[in-house]
Amino acid sequence: MVLAMYQHIAFYKFTPLQDLPSLQATLSAWCDALLGSVLLAAEGINGMLAGQAEALDAFEAKLTDPGFCNGVFVGTVFKRTDSATQPFQRMKVRIRPEIVPLGIVGVNGADTGIDVPPAEWRRLIRRDDVVVIDNRNHFEFEYGHFVGALDPGVTNFREFSEWIQERLPAWQAEGKTIAMYCTGGIRCEKTSAWMKQTLGLPVYQLQGGILNYFMQQPDAEQDYVGSCFVFDQREALTPDLKAIRRDESA
Repeated sequence: MVLAMYQHIAFYKFTPLQDLPSLQATLSAWCDALLGSVLLAAEGINGMLAGQAEALDAFEAKLTDPGFCNGVFVGTVFKRTDSATQPFQRMKVRIRPEIVPLGIVGVNGADTGIDVPPAEWRRLIRRDDVVVIDNRNHFEFEYGHFVGALDPGVTNFREFSEWIQERLPAWQAEGKTIAMYCTGGIRCEKTSAWMKQTLGLPVYQLQGGILNYFMQQPDAEQDYVGSCFVFDQREALTPDLKAIRRDESA
């Protein structure tokens, strides 16, 4: 049995941010014992960090302190998993136009779709009137996906938006409900915000994404086939949160 030497956290929050250079400097100082990446934008924060549990505990406590940045990060959800090795090679805190690079302009990421907790997701996606959409790139779908999910087969948001709008009239005519999921939730937050604000379309989304489903549902393999690609050196995680390479899962 391989003991976990490191822990990994993934987190994000859509909240208006100001003075990004100052925030960048502060977070960089807080991450001196960690590796990974944090993206900052006017719309919020998105990060993946790894290190010893104590260092991650300290980072989480500082970020969510009500006295820091007027408490805008209070309530941030951190998804924590184990890692036998350090999955990152360096530490980066960067300022970007978006915290999830979809090229969506003029959309409020906080005004999003309807969150569905993992405990309720299984029942939702098994309904005949529900269309389940995998909101990731095609190569990620090939690693693994929820049973019955549709793969848009896209590589960017422009292709995804076209794919949605081509099929939307038929779904509406059939009275379909749309349910969507992604790796950790952030991509769905932004995409469902676009669908709601631009298309007037209510969308159900898996709260916390695939990783949260794996964490909350001990029998996740009943609904999920394969593994979940993650953007670090672990490559992918199985439904029981074990790191696995693509050639091992083939």
